[in-house]
Amino acid sequence: MSRLILCVDDELVGLQVRKILLERAGYKVLTAQDGRTGLEVFATQPVQAVVLDYTMPGMNGGEVANRMRQVKPEIPILMLSANIALPQDIAELVDGHVTKGESAPVLLERLDTILKV
Repeated sequence: MSRLILCVDDELVGLQVRKILLERAGYKVLTAQDGRTGLEVFATQPVQAVVLDYTMPGMNGGEVANRMRQVKPEIPILMLSANIALPQDIAELVDGHVTKGESAPVLLERLDTILKV
């Protein structure tokens, strides 16, 4: 049975690329282009992990992760960021971190790690 992953990113091209990458790796993928939509999908779908962009307009990834933790604290969250380091409070809130410049195998490896595959 393939795992259901939610990807949240305001950059459509990056979102589509990650969706294809994850589907090729055997995951089922839901997408959202903003934090509010991501929270709605997260609350209503049986997602097993989240790949979440940090820098988004309106509600950033830290705010989204915080709200997700309040609803389903057991679901692992992998934060994507263009920055090398996340703020400490955000880093403590999520299960892993990948910079957008890292390769596809790194993303898949970190996702497998947080899912404890």
